[in-house]
Amino acid sequence: MNYWLFKTEAETFSWEMQKSRGAKGEPWSGVRNWIAARNMKAMKKGDLGFFYHTGDEKRIVGIVEVIGEYRKDPTDETGRFGLVVVKAMEDMPKPVTLAAVKAEPKLKDMVLAKAPRLSVQPVTEFEWRFIRKLGGMKG
Repeated sequence: MNYWLFKTEAETFSWEMQKSRGAKGEPWSGVRNWIAARNMKAMKKGDLGFFYHTGDEKRIVGIVEVIGEYRKDPTDETGRFGLVVVKAMEDMPKPVTLAAVKAEPKLKDMVLAKAPRLSVQPVTEFEWRFIRKLGGMKG
């Protein structure tokens, strides 16, 4: 299993909106960055990801699961980019801020700390477990 981080503007598509999609999930469309697209191509069903609000919040607010692997993005008129489908799994009891990630020496190499603008990022297993603990989650 691999771990990821998905970034979104809360005003455009929030964690509450993601949760409202239920078991059918939501296509993660609109990504137009080649690195982020390559990350999505590497995703497999069952992979997990952090759901991150950008903008004023800058914090991890929940956990999603990849339920649909990479396919064409119908919102891309060029046909060059794709999407994955994710569903909400659980809330982050205590949202983890970008400031908290950057302040933690053990997370200094995390993509979120080094390249915070990248919209879809890989997360290592260590980072996954550490951030879950910071957020008040078990396991």
